[in-house]
Amino acid sequence: MSDLEIRIMELEIKNAHQEDTIEQLNHIIIEHQSAIDRLVQQLKHLQGKVSSLQENSSQAKDTPEPPPPHY
Repeated sequence: MSDLEIRIMELEIKNAHQEDTIEQLNHIIIEHQSAIDRLVQQLKHLQGKVSSLQENSSQAKDTPEPPPPHY
Protein backbone atom coordinates (compact mmCIF):
# COMPACT_ATOMS: atom_id res chain seq x y z
CA MET A 1 0.00 0.00 0.00
CA SER A 2 1.23 3.46 -0.77
CA ASP A 3 1.47 6.22 1.78
CA LEU A 4 -1.51 7.94 0.20
CA GLU A 5 -3.68 4.83 0.54
CA ILE A 6 -2.62 4.40 4.18
CA ARG A 7 -3.46 8.04 4.93
CA ILE A 8 -6.84 7.69 3.23
CA MET A 9 -7.58 4.54 5.21
CA GLU A 10 -6.60 6.24 8.48
CA LEU A 11 -8.82 9.21 7.63
CA GLU A 12 -11.73 6.90 6.86
CA ILE A 13 -11.23 5.14 10.21
CA LYS A 14 -11.12 8.49 12.03
CA ASN A 15 -14.21 9.61 10.16
CA ALA A 16 -16.08 6.44 11.15
CA HIS A 17 -15.14 6.96 14.82
CA GLN A 18 -16.22 10.58 14.66
CA GLU A 19 -19.57 9.66 13.11
CA ASP A 20 -20.12 7.12 15.88
CA THR A 21 -19.22 9.70 18.53
CA ILE A 22 -21.56 12.26 16.97
CA GLU A 23 -24.38 9.72 16.93
CA GLN A 24 -23.81 8.87 20.61
CA LEU A 25 -23.73 12.56 21.53
CA ASN A 26 -26.92 13.14 19.58
CA HIS A 27 -28.70 10.44 21.59
CA ILE A 28 -27.42 11.99 24.82
CA ILE A 29 -28.67 15.42 23.74
CA ILE A 30 -32.09 13.97 22.96
CA GLU A 31 -32.24 12.31 26.40
CA HIS A 32 -31.18 15.54 28.10
CA GLN A 33 -33.78 17.56 26.22
CA SER A 34 -36.47 15.09 27.29
CA ALA A 35 -35.32 15.44 30.90
CA ILE A 36 -35.35 19.24 30.61
CA ASP A 37 -38.87 19.14 29.17
CA ARG A 38 -40.07 16.97 32.07
CA LEU A 39 -38.41 19.27 34.61
CA VAL A 40 -39.99 22.34 33.03
CA GLN A 41 -43.42 20.70 33.29
CA GLN A 42 -42.78 19.80 36.93
CA LEU A 43 -41.63 23.35 37.65
CA LYS A 44 -44.77 24.80 36.07
CA HIS A 45 -46.89 22.40 38.13
CA LEU A 46 -45.10 23.37 41.34
CA GLN A 47 -45.38 27.08 40.51
CA GLY A 48 -49.12 26.59 40.15
CA LYS A 49 -49.31 24.86 43.51
CA VAL A 50 -47.27 27.59 45.20
CA SER A 51 -49.48 30.29 43.67
CA SER A 52 -52.56 28.44 44.87
CA LEU A 53 -51.13 28.13 48.37
CA GLN A 54 -50.22 31.81 48.41
CA GLU A 55 -53.75 32.75 47.35
CA ASN A 56 -55.22 30.52 50.07
CA SER A 57 -52.81 32.01 52.59
CA SER A 58 -53.74 35.57 51.67
CA GLN A 59 -57.45 34.67 51.89
CA ALA A 60 -56.88 33.19 55.33
CA LYS A 61 -55.20 36.43 56.45
CA ASP A 62 -58.24 38.42 55.35
CA THR A 63 -60.52 36.57 57.76
CA PRO A 64 -60.33 38.07 61.21
CA GLU A 65 -58.77 35.92 63.87
CA PRO A 66 -61.01 35.21 66.85
CA PRO A 67 -59.97 36.95 70.03
CA PRO A 68 -58.01 34.88 72.53
CA PRO A 69 -59.92 33.41 75.45
CA HIS A 70 -59.85 35.49 78.61
CA TYR A 71 -59.24 33.85 81.93
